[in-house]
Amino acid sequence: MYFELRNISVRYDKVRALDDVSLVLERGEIVALIGANGAGKTSTLRAITGLARPTAGEIWFNGQRIDKLDPAAIVGLGISMVPEGRHVYPFMSVKDNLLMGAYLRKDKKGIEQDLQKSFARFPRLKERLRQQAGSLSGGEQQMVVISRALMARPQLILLDEPSLGLAPMVVRDIARAIVEINREEGISVILVEQNSRMALKISNRAYALETGRIALTGNSADLLNDDHIRKLYLGLARL
Repeated sequence: MYFELRNISVRYDKVRALDDVSLVLERGEIVALIGANGAGKTSTLRAITGLARPTAGEIWFNGQRIDKLDPAAIVGLGISMVPEGRHVYPFMSVKDNLLMGAYLRKDKKGIEQDLQKSFARFPRLKERLRQQAGSLSGGEQQMVVISRALMARPQLILLDEPSLGLAPMVVRDIARAIVEINREEGISVILVEQNSRMALKISNRAYALETGRIALTGNSADLLNDDHIRKLYLGLARL
């Protein structure tokens, strides 16, 4: 198995955020995690990246157990995260924000090639290359943080609510970019989203979290038509 959570539990003081959560990801897949606020989606990503230590269970990536590693070591193995909230370095230029994603790399030619890929994917970043990142629109900042994560040349990218607070047209651009990253660069994706419809449309498989537990899992196309998912997460009932 390429990536696997095995019966993971996470606590914050006395509050249990995750309870016996298991998840698998095959190489090259997009897997979505959907659920309401407080369901445990972000805690799952924090556990994967070493920012929250599991109190039980194991996490495996590419044949190696990683739940005992520190966050920097996990990044070094090829896992990058795009956190919720578009955390740019506000007083640094767009270019310097992107280069921060490549801080572990020494290949100057490869870094330049990846910068050009970022500009091809999001042309607005090239137009604002010397502009302070904090002065960008929300959609442009999201483009920066996604591109910054890709500058590390990850094998697996974790996206935490990439569509949050964005206009519908920008959400479509972000969704298109996620699919492109996966298909053209072969990067596996774990996508956390409250926009369940978008997440299910672009992912291969999905897990629905409810109060720290996996409530339902299956192929994304099937879950789009599942009555339970439609009522709870899509705001629709079958007519």
